[in-house]
Amino acid sequence: MTPPTRRDITPDDTGTDTGPGSTTPPKGRMSRLLHMLARALARQGFDGIARYGNALGALLWHCLPGRRRLAVRAIADHLGVSQQEARRIARESFSHNARSFLELVLVGQFGFELMGDRLIIDNPDRLRRITASMRPLVAATGHLGAWEFMGSLLGRWQPDRPRMVVVRRNSNRTLNDFIFAMRGARGLQVVDHRNAVFTVLKGLKRKGCVGFLVDHNCRRNEAIFLPFLGETAAVNMGPALLAVRAEAEVWPAFIIREGNRYRLYIDEPLDTATLDGDRNDKIEAVARYYTEAVERAVRAHPEQWFWMHKRWKTRPKQDD
Repeated sequence: MTPPTRRDITPDDTGTDTGPGSTTPPKGRMSRLLHMLARALARQGFDGIARYGNALGALLWHCLPGRRRLAVRAIADHLGVSQQEARRIARESFSHNARSFLELVLVGQFGFELMGDRLIIDNPDRLRRITASMRPLVAATGHLGAWEFMGSLLGRWQPDRPRMVVVRRNSNRTLNDFIFAMRGARGLQVVDHRNAVFTVLKGLKRKGCVGFLVDHNCRRNEAIFLPFLGETAAVNMGPALLAVRAEAEVWPAFIIREGNRYRLYIDEPLDTATLDGDRNDKIEAVARYYTEAVERAVRAHPEQWFWMHKRWKTRPKQDD
């Protein structure tokens, strides 16, 4: 199979009806304001969002000195670079992170059939293997590059099969509903992580594809502790557990910015059905696999990762 084309998209399967291009107004004054702002920003296009993102990143760099110091220190400690180089990488990362935030309003405009030569497929053969696969698929990515657009691609992947992404819910309901609507603008089902297990397993059993962000800190009761960028980190075991239970293939994938273009990288998959050992051994093997994939991507493109996050906050019990 090949990625869907524009003519495959019909009014019945384009996802949420509250995205930037919707004619159905969302409920609530603040919600309407957010969607109006999203539509105004979306009209600026990819180049406009890049400019606004760079400006917002510069503003955040100056207004968030604590996060600035955290990012510089984390880069120097985990990449082994000088303070000057760490500061340069950190400043660029603020701009990339701001662009990622604003790119949320463009999710509905990003896709294989929409981007032309602005979207580069690094390994077309792996993409063909994914689209041809009849196995349950787990897509593992991180807060790196244009990560919001992974949902755009996943949302149009084989519309007759379940496509979903698991995310953490925002405590502000209006903001959370807005974010969920933006992320679902291409037909993706956005699943609250607190209620994910049954929904995800059901989707995977129907040979669906589920995306996870696997690079952020988590609570100790959710974690396996593994090396990440030279230091032990709490790695969320949830995606690994669900992949093992569904005997899914695990595909790490990342969208990296290259000027005004985007490059999709897809790693070789891990087939959980071939793993040896008991369930715990398999879960650790999967978690280690996607953590190492994220580390390789971060080392290759450090300026595009979310360094201001307290990635190594949760410690193993012996560190208490």
